[in-house]
Amino acid sequence: MGNDQPNTEQARSLRQSQTKSEGLLWSLLRAKQVCQLKFRRQYPIESWIVDFACPKEMLIIEIDGGYHDHTVDADLRRQRALESLGWKILRFSDKQVEEDAEAVALAIARELNIPYTFHRRKATGSGMKKQPKPEENE
Repeated sequence: MGNDQPNTEQARSLRQSQTKSEGLLWSLLRAKQVCQLKFRRQYPIESWIVDFACPKEMLIIEIDGGYHDHTVDADLRRQRALESLGWKILRFSDKQVEEDAEAVALAIARELNIPYTFHRRKATGSGMKKQPKPEENE
């Protein structure tokens, strides 16, 4: 087993127990809907797991809940370490996401200096199955 195995298992677990704000933002970021960017959620980087990451752009999105008020020093150390690896980090409060998730998506595009586009994902694919049409003369 590789060194990243515990982080991979922990990341899977975190995906299953996401917060309301994480779920809301993921509903926008998934499937390249925002600016055609591929995001990963609960993404392991070194010994950390970040909320969302766009590896191509080396961009991390963190959503801070109220508990982050008590972890400011640890968050700052973690952020500096990730930045030293070349990552850019954008932080939003859970309240910001819940009140205006689209503004968060716009801020991501602005940070990357790219035009904001949103492409709603098709109603098929991962987690979304087409329902068979009922036959008329059964």
